Amino acid sequence: MLERRNTARSIEMVSIAFIGLGNMGGPMAANLVKAGHKVIAFDLVAASRDQAKADGAAVAESSVTAVKGADVVITMLPAGKHVLAVWREVVPAMTNGALIIDCSTIDVESAKEAHALAAKHGIGSIDAPVSGGTGGAKGATLTFMCGGAEKAFASARPVLEKMGKKIVHCGGAGAGQSAKICNNMILGISMIAVSEAFALAEKLGLSHQALFDVASTSSGQCWSLTSYCPVPGPVPASPANNDYKPGFASALMVKDLTLAQDAAKATGAATPLGQHAQEIYKAFDAAGNGGVDFSGIIQHVRKLAGK
Repeated sequence: MLERRNTARSIEMVSIAFIGLGNMGGPMAANLVKAGHKVIAFDLVAASRDQAKADGAAVAESSVTAVKGADVVITMLPAGKHVLAVWREVVPAMTNGALIIDCSTIDVESAKEAHALAAKHGIGSIDAPVSGGTGGAKGATLTFMCGGAEKAFASARPVLEKMGKKIVHCGGAGAGQSAKICNNMILGISMIAVSEAFALAEKLGLSHQALFDVASTSSGQCWSLTSYCPVPGPVPASPANNDYKPGFASALMVKDLTLAQDAAKATGAATPLGQHAQEIYKAFDAAGNGGVDFSGIIQHVRKLAGK
């Protein structure tokens, strides 16, 4: 695999094809260029291709053209159907012994199907969804949750480390996706809980800072409070201080909570709070707030009091 093919050259010289250059994929590809990799990029959107070129990547005419001769192929796409469609095109065109990594957030079954497709063609594969939002993508501080064989993970890790700070091998095929949807179910639930607490505090006449100072050092402490506080002031870097610009858009939270509910139904798991969080975010999204950062859910929570 990758480590066998590149023993005579440093990891910085690995050739990488990157397919999917959106809000997350674009900055991730740019960080690989900065790290010294040769990056061949492709996206259906012309503006995304132009930005990749400006960031120093070579731009291919198609996804198939991009992967030819690449040591590593990375995909960052909207949903399972897109991942499978692209993998069906590019995997047969990949060099024997190359590695393919999917950083999209998709359903577990599609991830497993993608792994099986790669294995059929003798290609190593990893599902490696990310956490950290656009800020993490730009700052190369993402967390990667990886599923796949140990050997493939060992090959993927040096590349992933150029885009993130924390790289975790969660298990076999699909385990990365499993970890991602469980993590984001916690995130969605906890952000609603924190928003409800601030909404109640406002009714009680308690200042935002007072609640933050207590809860951030007490049993109410959580990431949604201390790193991504949904009210302006206590955490200057949170989207609440920038008119709730994402960040991590509410529409994406709906997507992840729906993936979690689909998995819960498929496995017979009971996730009542996850289901309710999905319903709350879907209502927020349906009201035209899909492009608002998910911490903006506090706006929806406040409105509920008026019903």
